[in-house]
Amino acid sequence: MIDLEVLRPILRAGWGADTCDPHDLHDWHQDNPARGQCGVTALIVQDLLGGELVLGEVFVGEARVGHHYWNRLPDGRDVDLTADQFHPREVIVGGQVQQRPPDAPRRCRQQYETLRQRVLAALEGSAASATAEG
Repeated sequence: MIDLEVLRPILRAGWGADTCDPHDLHDWHQDNPARGQCGVTALIVQDLLGGELVLGEVFVGEARVGHHYWNRLPDGRDVDLTADQFHPREVIVGGQVQQRPPDAPRRCRQQYETLRQRVLAALEGSAASATAEG
């Protein structure tokens, strides 16, 4: 099984404007690479580590401004690899387990496929390096 601490930097390195949720693209930039990456990242973490998808709501004051996904791993730990995307005034509320669609997501499908390919290629490269060194 893949270790979360190995996966974390690989995911971060794969994020880009082309993997960002279109809803957040206007706020995405190199200084905030996690912005708009929560859905695709949570799906890939679930692909590789299992567990559940959790969905909360993002509020600024009394106004709901969006949604946020993270993971609950099989051991019960909640893991949010994109939590640092939020501005101080943005607050995550709730958190309900969501059923994953049986296929790739309909929304942000291309972003998911792009990030997934990058992550799998990086994992293959790191496995090949470890095999060559060992």
